[in-house]
Formats: sequence, structure tokens, C-alpha cells
Amino acid sequence: MTKQQRIENNFLKVFNEKSFREHLSPEDFEKYLSAKKVLTYAKGRTIIEEGSLPKGVYFMEKGTAKLFKSGIYKKEQILRFYTEGDLIGYRSILCEEEFGATAQAMTDVEVTFLPADIFNQLLEADSRLSYAMLQKIAYELGESSNTVTFLAQKTVRERLAEMLLHLETKLGTDPEGFIKISLTREEIANLIGTATESAIRLISEFRHDDIIAVDGRNIKILDHDKLRKLGHVHP
Repeated sequence: MTKQQRIENNFLKVFNEKSFREHLSPEDFEKYLSAKKVLTYAKGRTIIEEGSLPKGVYFMEKGTAKLFKSGIYKKEQILRFYTEGDLIGYRSILCEEEFGATAQAMTDVEVTFLPADIFNQLLEADSRLSYAMLQKIAYELGESSNTVTFLAQKTVRERLAEMLLHLETKLGTDPEGFIKISLTREEIANLIGTATESAIRLISEFRHDDIIAVDGRNIKILDHDKLRKLGHVHP
């Protein structure tokens, strides 16, 4: 189990209805039950929009979403992906500022929405949840620092190798072994900071070398060891 998986597991152990029932006062638990809402978003719908004021947090129950910022000429810069068990929007709630990026459904998505005041009450009432959130925030801060190194010091080939390994770890694979996300070549280029043509060429090279298999927009990793060596990624 990776450090990321351990931290996410620690968070999920305390951010769930069973845990809230056991550790909150009856009054606080009733407030939580009354306030939470289950929302659905069709593929392509916006969950939160960059620049909007946060009203609460969104806990991913099903599906996959992407978080991105709009850059020059409205070009997207994908920051991360969300899947089952992820929490969207908490940084803006804690900092009391506008959402800094847009979250958009990449598949049909189901979330549990918690208003900001209820989320803050949960943190105040349960020290275990507060600690799990601190771990989560600290880890993501470290990941942001790693992203700077990723883009500044690694070659495009190394970035593609590391990105594919990360996506497989984060999103998992389907029964046929393909990473559970369908990305355009432009989106892949966006993730690794290169031109679309370069991403297409590198994917073709990885495929020719039997490192990956490609079926349309879907990618399967065939040789993890070779990909780790290419990306200088530790197992």
C-alpha cells in the first residue's frame, strides 16, 4: 500500500456516516443527516466552477471528474482527477476564498454534498477527522511541490511514463487491464506539458516498444518495470 493510499484510507475511516453516528453528539449527527444531499452530474457537467463562491464540499460516491484551470486563450490545465472516495472543494472552504479551479464530470458522477457550515462543524466536533484532513492537506501540498519538479526537470518522455503510472494507481483498471479513464491526446499533452503532436508521437513509441497497449483513447500498461525505469519512478 502506498503512502497516498494509507492517507486516503485513514480519511475514509472517519469520513463516513457510521463514524459520524458513533462519534458525534445526537444533535450534530441529526444536523448532518438533515443537511447532506445526494447530487448527480451527467458526463460533461460542471460540479464546481472556477471563481465561484464555495457553498460546501462534494464527496465523490461514483464516477470520475477532472479539476482544471483555464489559462491563456481558455486552454485547460488539468490539475488532478477525482474518483470514488475523494473530497472536492474543501481547500476553498477552509481558506474562505473562491474556487481556484473548475471540477467537471468525466463520466456520470454521484456526490454527497455537505454545506460549508456542516463540514466545519464536523471538523470541530471530531478531532480524528481534523487530523485525517491535516494529513490529506499535507500530502497534497507535497504533491504540488513534486509537480513543479515533474514539469521543470523531467523530459517529456519521463513525464508521460510517470503520468501513466500515476493514473493507473489513482483510477485503477477495468477487467481488461485498461486504465479507467478515457483521455484525448490533447488532454494527455496537457497533463505532461507538451504539444499534442509530441504526445501522439511518444504514445506511438511506447506502443511500438510493447510498453503500453492502446485501444482508441484507452491505454493499458503492459510493462510496468520498463515504464518505471523510463520515468525514474520508485516502485
